[in-house]
Amino acid sequence: MASAVPGVQGFASFVVSRYTGDHHLIRVASARAGSPNMHSQTSPTRDEVIARTRNWLERAVIGLNLCPFAKGVHAKGQIRYVVSPADDDESLLDDLQRELLALCATPAEEIDTTLLIHPWALTDFADFLRFLDLVEVVLRTHRLHGVLQVASFHPDYVFADSAADDITNCTNRSPFPTLHLLREASLDRAVAAFPEASLIYERNLRTLRQLGDDGWRALGTGSPPLAKE
Repeated sequence: MASAVPGVQGFASFVVSRYTGDHHLIRVASARAGSPNMHSQTSPTRDEVIARTRNWLERAVIGLNLCPFAKGVHAKGQIRYVVSPADDDESLLDDLQRELLALCATPAEEIDTTLLIHPWALTDFADFLRFLDLVEVVLRTHRLHGVLQVASFHPDYVFADSAADDITNCTNRSPFPTLHLLREASLDRAVAAFPEASLIYERNLRTLRQLGDDGWRALGTGSPPLAKE
């Protein structure tokens, strides 16, 4: 899968002794207000959120082979799906740190990677991008650089060098705002085992352009081909 975080190429073991960070949570004294509370009778349930995310993973990420590394962890049941109830930045930050530490404490054979899905927080893409700066702070604070990486997906994802209606943005368009927690060791092994891994990005661009907007909609992933204006 493509990523907005440099160096993260996709779904991607960790020795506990390498972890030297302090187990404390960063608190945001004056967190930016997130998107309005979207909990309502029409909001999707936790099971529905996971089902739609799994469908996107199977039909788009694996089905289009956007990430050659995703199929293995999916087939082995090594992906942890977490739906955050957060509707503001600070609550989501707490959930992120909790899941990062949980991933570190769990053998890769049990959980290799985590999808932290947050349907009610950072629904605005500009807010989502700003939050990614806090993600980097969390990784530095817990001394997790070189251990874990975080990739990002959003229904309205737009790359810095792309127009909002560019179909190639769909490599990072998911049904809900999502943070993908990856183990660097697993990612390194996957890249080493995959011939010409550096060509994945360009191949994905060709795949999406050949598919087009209609083809993307036909996948039924629940992630829109066009960003909101």
